[in-house]
Amino acid sequence: MSEGALAGRWAALRAGGRAALIPYVTAGFPDADATRAVLRGAGAAGADIVELGVPWSDPVADGPVIQASTHAALAGGTTLAAVLGLLEEARPQVPVVLFSYLNPILTFGARRFAVAARDAGAAGVLVTDLPVGADAAVEADLRSSGLPLVRLVAPTCTPARVREVAAASEGFVYVIARTGVTGTATAPGDELPALVAAVRAATRLPVAVGFGIASAAQAARVARLADGVVVGSAIVERMRTGGATAALEWLRELRAALDGARASA
Repeated sequence: MSEGALAGRWAALRAGGRAALIPYVTAGFPDADATRAVLRGAGAAGADIVELGVPWSDPVADGPVIQASTHAALAGGTTLAAVLGLLEEARPQVPVVLFSYLNPILTFGARRFAVAARDAGAAGVLVTDLPVGADAAVEADLRSSGLPLVRLVAPTCTPARVREVAAASEGFVYVIARTGVTGTATAPGDELPALVAAVRAATRLPVAVGFGIASAAQAARVARLADGVVVGSAIVERMRTGGATAALEWLRELRAALDGARASA
């Protein structure tokens, strides 16, 4: 994937009036073969972008499903280098955003990671626990290879902070649908429409929404608000119980729900 892969994908989606379906998968869970199968099959199943999670031992922003998946992947020997290898081997037909906590990247070397991620075929990077402005040197290192650095907007952000994060984001803006951790127990919050509107007012970038989207009906509702819908824990749970086959089948269901939502809007 070139460094313009995200921009090209979003432009095509906008031209077609479609909402992006963005599944999250934990690299190495339930095993490397399942990860490769989802990366290779996601596009045909209806996904537009994939978030590939880098396992980390203290995933504080994630709920029990993704936490369990990351610990299992680590126990199976999945390192950051192995994640990059999986991505390079899979050669997915959709852009892949590497989703990581900061510690594995710092251990690997941020500038080295940026180059290695680009060379492996990544289309962007999202670092969960690197707030905008927290470390300008690390941010510069992550941008050094030309990959977009996607940023997170939380429901707790002040209006000024929303504008700051939106201005700093690249590729798209990821809006967190509710406070708390990832997971399927709680639906997106009532404040979501106003938050999406505030982000839209601050940037021309596409807006994707994730956290707490656990059903096709919820995904369809979010698709009426945002440019993209991120589904994580529900996909990871299906991979736990049914492997790549179950995950890809549910992507087809989600794709149909998103397309139906846009058609009826």
